[in-house]
Amino acid sequence: MDNTTDSTWDSLPVKLNEGILQTLEELKFTHMTPVQSACIPLFMSNKDVAAEAVTGSGKTLAFVIPIIELLLKREEKLKKMQVGALVITPTRELALQISEVMEQFIHKFPQFTQILLIGGTNPIEDVEKFKDQGANIVIATPGRLEDMFRRKADGLDLASAADRLLDMGFEASLNTILSYLPKQRRTGLFSATQTQELEKLVRAGLRNPVRITVKEKGVAATAIQKTPARLSNYYTICKSEDKFNNLVAFLRQHKHEKQLVFFSTCACVEYYGRALETLVKKVTVHCIHGKMKHKRNKIFADFRALKSGILVCTDVMARGIDIPDVNWVLQYDPPSSASAFVHRCGRTARIGNQGNALVFLLPMEETYVNFLSINQKCPLQKMPPIGDVVDVLPKVKAMSLADRAMFDRGMRAFVSYVQAYAKHECSLIFRIKDLDFASLARGFALLRLPKMPELRGKTFPDFTETTVDTETIRYKDKNREKQRRKMLQEKDKTPLPKKNFTKNKAWSKQKNKKERRKKMSAKRKHDEGSDVDDEDMNELLNDTRLLKKLKKGQISEEDFEKQITSGPKSKHKTDGPSHEQK
Repeated sequence: MDNTTDSTWDSLPVKLNEGILQTLEELKFTHMTPVQSACIPLFMSNKDVAAEAVTGSGKTLAFVIPIIELLLKREEKLKKMQVGALVITPTRELALQISEVMEQFIHKFPQFTQILLIGGTNPIEDVEKFKDQGANIVIATPGRLEDMFRRKADGLDLASAADRLLDMGFEASLNTILSYLPKQRRTGLFSATQTQELEKLVRAGLRNPVRITVKEKGVAATAIQKTPARLSNYYTICKSEDKFNNLVAFLRQHKHEKQLVFFSTCACVEYYGRALETLVKKVTVHCIHGKMKHKRNKIFADFRALKSGILVCTDVMARGIDIPDVNWVLQYDPPSSASAFVHRCGRTARIGNQGNALVFLLPMEETYVNFLSINQKCPLQKMPPIGDVVDVLPKVKAMSLADRAMFDRGMRAFVSYVQAYAKHECSLIFRIKDLDFASLARGFALLRLPKMPELRGKTFPDFTETTVDTETIRYKDKNREKQRRKMLQEKDKTPLPKKNFTKNKAWSKQKNKKERRKKMSAKRKHDEGSDVDDEDMNELLNDTRLLKKLKKGQISEEDFEKQITSGPKSKHKTDGPSHEQK
């Protein structure tokens, strides 16, 4: 494979344990990849490492092997409930995958145990499992790990750590986790991309790290390509109303291959995934997104086991996931950040294998191709037009007319797509004002346009609504339909009181919350006869922030109570008038 070096495992400057070498032989890993040959010796000589290497380059083994080696070399043996290594990863799918690899290696070392702490499971059961079985190696997602720390899970002893800090959506959680870890530790950070946020974590969590950047063969030092060399990266240009037809035609032509299809939102996955199940015959279609709580693990395992099939997903599947033999990565919607584009493409062409990626772009988005080439060192080539494209949108409309659940999904998908488009990182290219809403609605096969702030006051003569009264569309699920009917009857009986509603602004035009707070504060301050001084206002704002954090699960009720009762509020005022008489 192009992605391996000429170096065998026994050529490392530090000899690996016999048990590790046996496992490598059983797994047929005869040679090291560049990131492995660079990182393993550094880790084993007690250096912190920050490594950047393309997706599918073998980063997992670059930290799994040193973890076991460092734990074996400890003078004091680890106790049952003493954690010696901690691996943090952004998604539960990636955590499961790393756990599987770790299990293969610690099988020969029965003195070590591992525990997987991820969402979708009962946290109380995790605590009980840890208390019952113990764990020397913890593999976790940040949210669940932070929750375990806050629960003070029966004396979690973090003796040392090997942290994998990847996704910047979890930056706040990771900083909290770092504050719990001991100062004396070895830390490694592995990613396919290095962002400004990642650099902040390097500075916060690593001490004098050795920085490793692994380039693809034949790529100049001045232009480090961030996607695998064996990845053929394509783009195609089509109008909003033609996009889905092109996608269906492509998938029908590649029925015997394994494909990932990325959409920008969970609602789009739900809607288009159902449509593809009907339109692409004799192919297994799975859907997976971040709002699925308990089904995700099983769906991921089922798709990994397939020889061919389609997985419709959001960016929850973009990072680090290793699915065997993915032939095509299709990006129906470009991701909200340029670095996510690289991670998505990296689900194919892994460890030297051939792979293909295709992104669907609207005509006004074509400059994104140049942007990716310059910003992410990710060159794309134009794909010839997809042949045998037929109009499947009437069939999608028929599905919505036949089942209200499908109609609802379409409306939610359209709204979520517009909102996601409005907050795209590349706002100079992806501008909501450039969207042709009529063409977009036709592409979504909508029966009518939804009521949403972005469309208020606009007319769309190019969009023809269905003549059917959409209120008469029934749910196929009889219980759901019965419930809807009941609600409609109650609504008819109860006259609604007239209220003066203030018109909502479009999500994309809402002012910054901080600006609104400042304005409110200034207004209250200058109101004649106002009895709210600056200190009270600051207290009020602080309490509001804490309450929001509590609702989001960012702080525990105990922390909330402590912070509410301490701080500025501890300056209790005496009874009597709140202001001195002048």
